[in-house]
Amino acid sequence: MGLIYFNCVSGRQYISIFSGQQTPTDPCVDDIGGPKHCIPDFVNAAFGKEVTGSSTCGSPPSRYCKSTPEDGKVIRNCFICDANHPKRRHPTSYLTDLNNPNNMTCWMSEPFVQYPQNVTLKLSLGKKFELTYISLQFCSARPDSMAIFKSMDYGKSWVPFQYYSRDCKKMYTKSPRAVVTKANEQEALCTEAYSNIDPLSGARVAFSTLEGRPSAYDFHNSPVLQDWVTATDIMIVFNKLNTYGDEAKNEDGARESYYYALSDFAVGGRCKCNGHASRCIKNREDQYVCDCKHNTAGADCEKCKPFHFDRPWARATIMDANECVACNCNLHARQCRFNMKLYSLSGYKSGGVCVNCRHNTAGRKCHYCKEGYFRDNTKPMTHRKACKGCDCHPVGALGKTCNQTTGQCPCKDGVTGLTCNRCAKGYQQSKFPIAPCISDQVVARNSLHHGLYLLSGDRCEKCRRKNRRVNIRKYCRRDFAVQVNTLSRETVGEWVKFTVNVVSVYKRGPDHSRRGETFLWVPKKDLACKCPKIRLSRRYLLIGKYQRNDERMGYIINRKSIVIRWKDEWQRRLRRFIKYDRRGKCK
Repeated sequence: MGLIYFNCVSGRQYISIFSGQQTPTDPCVDDIGGPKHCIPDFVNAAFGKEVTGSSTCGSPPSRYCKSTPEDGKVIRNCFICDANHPKRRHPTSYLTDLNNPNNMTCWMSEPFVQYPQNVTLKLSLGKKFELTYISLQFCSARPDSMAIFKSMDYGKSWVPFQYYSRDCKKMYTKSPRAVVTKANEQEALCTEAYSNIDPLSGARVAFSTLEGRPSAYDFHNSPVLQDWVTATDIMIVFNKLNTYGDEAKNEDGARESYYYALSDFAVGGRCKCNGHASRCIKNREDQYVCDCKHNTAGADCEKCKPFHFDRPWARATIMDANECVACNCNLHARQCRFNMKLYSLSGYKSGGVCVNCRHNTAGRKCHYCKEGYFRDNTKPMTHRKACKGCDCHPVGALGKTCNQTTGQCPCKDGVTGLTCNRCAKGYQQSKFPIAPCISDQVVARNSLHHGLYLLSGDRCEKCRRKNRRVNIRKYCRRDFAVQVNTLSRETVGEWVKFTVNVVSVYKRGPDHSRRGETFLWVPKKDLACKCPKIRLSRRYLLIGKYQRNDERMGYIINRKSIVIRWKDEWQRRLRRFIKYDRRGKCK
């Protein structure tokens, strides 16, 4: 049947069908297309990497000897190390090449580099890795004392990983019987196990980064251990040769028999991607970085990519991939930021705040119209023209802001329309902008008694100029003198009520005026004729006579009162008036 089927279709079609069945799956995506925890392959992170050593034999050429036991005696065979000879050189590149037991190549230091002089090997991994072990295969006798260090900042600073010594107390002032607890899981230990073995035998020294660490079985939930196994560079420091005093003998080749030599320097681990990538790749700058998934970014997938800050970044675990989530800005913003307080208030669901909302929108999600605009319900909120301008009439409206749902502007008395652009029924247009529409009854009444109505602007009498000047005689004849700052206004029948803040009191009226917030009442007809002329958010000097009225608490002024825009230079003059009054000279 298989042969018959193959004859019915072309070879290209058959291969296409087969390749479709073998489509590789993304390790960072589960069976239903959702995010899941993923990690890069376990590798020897040192393979092929460059190692720098502080001491390497062969420059200039030097002699070294190999000691081998034979019939109860030690036989020494001596050789020449020459960096310029292909078969006699022992460079550091041999440490990270392919380790072949049939053709073992060894790095070798200069013979007899003895304590307190150290020999160091430094290996740069090129990126952060999470290490499982560090393995050293010796060609020579194992050293008396050595230490393994790690760096997390590409060699700028170093942290001890592990110590080895015949005498930990003497060499490193550390106890060989120290125990790691949850309180000190990042403490480097010292062991005497490897250094007490026959130095001539040579062997492998392997350090496990998690062995003996209490939280090792809960690694994914232990930030302390995750930090402990992270490294960008490894440094091996050989502190002391293991010679057993043999160097004191006068035998030929005794000193040349002791040196540090390694055939393999292996570092087992995974490229650190915090559970958000299954592989590491080279970027455009030829740097080793994670191929990040789950909307993460950075060399180690250690942050959320731009515009994905609706919840905080977190390392992926087996239970939760902790995918970074895009902010919801209704297509009106290109940037957002994370707010922890909003995130906690939302029940740890959403903490993104949109930045620089466009298209006349506002809010943490650009979900409503900004001041001066209202919602166009014929378009979705994601539409760039979802918000329309209020277009409030400059004369008929009380301001430029409208209801953000209906678009209705706040109209003045007698004015109607969505934008306050026409007079309501029973009103007619006037010539005065403060009251652009007046009642027909007022027009009729004013026409009956005065021939013309006052609010039309045709019969406004000019304010007396003397009411804008202050002298000691006027000060003495008035009941109060105060400095106020106007805050707000509203129309109450035939009066306009201002809310004012009394800044200074220069003369108290019968109501014992005090500083603070109070009201200022002005007849509507006087204010319409700009007599007095009062605007909001400005300071004025008020000088007038007290008029008691239980319905209107505060100050009552009219066209005969003195209302002048405040100037700071008047402070000195008013102080003289106060002294004059206190001496009893006001009559």
